[in-house]
Amino acid sequence: MRKFFNTVVVILLGAIFVVFAVANRHLVTVSFDPFGSSDPFFDLPPLPLFVVIIVAVISGVLAGGLATWFRQRRWRRAARQHEADARQARAQLADLRAATATTAQQGSVPPFPALSQGGR
Repeated sequence: MRKFFNTVVVILLGAIFVVFAVANRHLVTVSFDPFGSSDPFFDLPPLPLFVVIIVAVISGVLAGGLATWFRQRRWRRAARQHEADARQARAQLADLRAATATTAQQGSVPPFPALSQGGR
């Protein structure tokens, strides 16, 4: 069911993209010179409007993704540190269990204290 839903969404987005591209295929000139509109210092060759808009949207998504990634740096670092601490604790637990099992096999100390049936 999920693959069907994903397929329907992708087909709808593709159809919207095609309709958008066909409706906005007029050529526009993109200029990065706010003061020289008649003879801009730097401009791109005429491009279809849908290309300009799609490139702007993709740039915005990438910028937002990078900003989020940099903002979550602290949480990724903390997760790595907690994982290292957990790994170290597991290793210590394994060593303690091995030492307890060795001691119990020698018969000097029981591995765990016996619990009484009546409570405390």
